[in-house]
Amino acid sequence: MFASDISQGVNVTTTAAIAQRLRLDPEAAVRRIATALREQLGSVLGRRGLVVAMSGGIDSSVCAALAVRAVGPKRVFGLMLPERESDPASLGLARGWAETLGIEHAVEDIAPILDASGCYRRRDEAIARVVPEFGAGWRSKLVLPGDRLDSDRLNLTYLAVQPPEGDLRQVRLPPAEYRQIVAATNFKQRVRKMLEYYHADRLHYAVVGTPNRLEYDQGFFVKGGDGLADVKPIAHLYKTQVYQLADYLSVPEAIRRRAPTTDTYSLPQTQEEFYFALPAATLDIVLSALNAGSPSAEVGVELGFRGDQIDRAYRDIEQKRATTRYLHCSSLLVEPVPEVVPGAGGTPD
Repeated sequence: MFASDISQGVNVTTTAAIAQRLRLDPEAAVRRIATALREQLGSVLGRRGLVVAMSGGIDSSVCAALAVRAVGPKRVFGLMLPERESDPASLGLARGWAETLGIEHAVEDIAPILDASGCYRRRDEAIARVVPEFGAGWRSKLVLPGDRLDSDRLNLTYLAVQPPEGDLRQVRLPPAEYRQIVAATNFKQRVRKMLEYYHADRLHYAVVGTPNRLEYDQGFFVKGGDGLADVKPIAHLYKTQVYQLADYLSVPEAIRRRAPTTDTYSLPQTQEEFYFALPAATLDIVLSALNAGSPSAEVGVELGFRGDQIDRAYRDIEQKRATTRYLHCSSLLVEPVPEVVPGAGGTPD
C-alpha cells in the first residue's frame, strides 16, 4: 500500500488487489517519459528546453524532475507564480525543489496582474450579492456536499465564507453568482499560463502541462489556463502512479505528504471539496475499475462501499466527462484546413 493511499482515506485492508493494477515499474516509466519528451521537443515542437510552472504540489514537482531527466537541468526553467491568496508554504516547497534539481528558476507575483484584470473585485462582487456583509479580511471558497455518494440529488455548490475572527458558514450559491466566481477565479490559471508562455518564447522553450490522469479525464483544468501546454507528460498516469514516480525521483517528503489542494481560494480547499466525489487515491481505483468494466457491486465490496455508492461514483465520472468535453476540444472549424507540412514550401490556400 502506498503512503498516499493511507493519508487520503482508502480502506487499507480491502484495496491491495485493486491497487496492484496501478503498480508501475517507475524506472521504466521515467525512462519512457523522458525519451518521449526529448523526441517531442526536438522532432515535433522544434524547441530547445522546457518551462515548468512549479506550485509546490506533487504533479508539478514530478513534471519538473521528469523534464530534468529528459533534457538536463540547464535546459529546464522553473517558474513560481504566487498571488496574495496562495498558501505561503507553496513557494518555499517549489523553490527548494528547483534548487535541488539545479534548474534556473524565477518567482513572478501575479497579484498585480490579477488586480488590474479585476479578478478579486469581480469575484467579491458576486460573493457580496449572496453575503452582503462580505468585505475586507473575509475569506472564501466553493464547496460541494460531502455525502454525494449517498443521494441522487443534484450536486449544488455552496459558498463557504469566514469573517475575520469569525466562524465559517455556508450558503447556497445561485447559478449566476457561481459562474461569476468561477469565471473571475479562472483569471489566476490564465495569467499563470500567459507568463509561462512569455518565458517559453524568450527562451525558445516548450511549456510543460502538469495534469494527471484524474484531472485530464475529468476536466479538472481551465481552458486557456492550466489545461494549455505543449506537452503533458503525466496525463496518462493515475494520481497513485504519480506518487510512485515521486518516490522514485526523490521528490521531498514534505511535497509527497501534502494533501492535494486547488491552492486557488483564500480558504484552504481540497480537490474533493470542490470537484471530486472521492479522495484521489480511492477515485484512482474507481476510475480504473470503470475503465476496465468492473461491476460496481464487486468494486464496492473491495473498497468497503455499497454498490449503489459506486454506481453514483461511476455516474459522476461519466457526467464530468460529458460536461467538460468542450475543454478538450480544439477550435472548431467550418471546413477542415489542409495540414501544413514543414519544409513543403508555401501555405495552403
